[in-house]
Amino acid sequence: MLESGAMTLDRIDIALLAALCSNARASHVELAERVGLSSTAVARRQKQLEEQGIITGYQTALGLRKLGFTTTVSVRITLDSQSEAALDAFEKAVKRCTSVVHCLLMSGSDDYLLTVLARDIEDFERIHKTQLSMLPRVARIQSSFALREVVDRGAPPAVIERLRKEER
Repeated sequence: MLESGAMTLDRIDIALLAALCSNARASHVELAERVGLSSTAVARRQKQLEEQGIITGYQTALGLRKLGFTTTVSVRITLDSQSEAALDAFEKAVKRCTSVVHCLLMSGSDDYLLTVLARDIEDFERIHKTQLSMLPRVARIQSSFALREVVDRGAPPAVIERLRKEER
């Protein structure tokens, strides 16, 4: 058994998490076959994992290239101040930027690392002008364009591997 916050994870919980990471749309019947329980028991365990905050949600992965979003941009932002008020103002504003799919507060020379999706370079230029450059307290914006996506995972396999190892 592995203690994770207020919940104890056993090998079946870990197997259930692994199965959901590979296919979050799997039915309780399919999950039951993979973990060796009844579908009712699987549904109960899945609900417990959700209630404990181990499973925090489910997302649909879109074929963004097929939808015309061919450009992924990493944007490093440095603010003119690292005061609580400056950080708070920036974070509230960046949450309203509809092209930003990920934002991290960073240590080091850059304050934030954003991931932005755009249709092409011209679209990113528009996003830069109308969204990014309008964010409060921004002193510097540096952008890097992704050439190709190599890995895109919701949860790295190392998480499940570590849970299995600690459970033994």
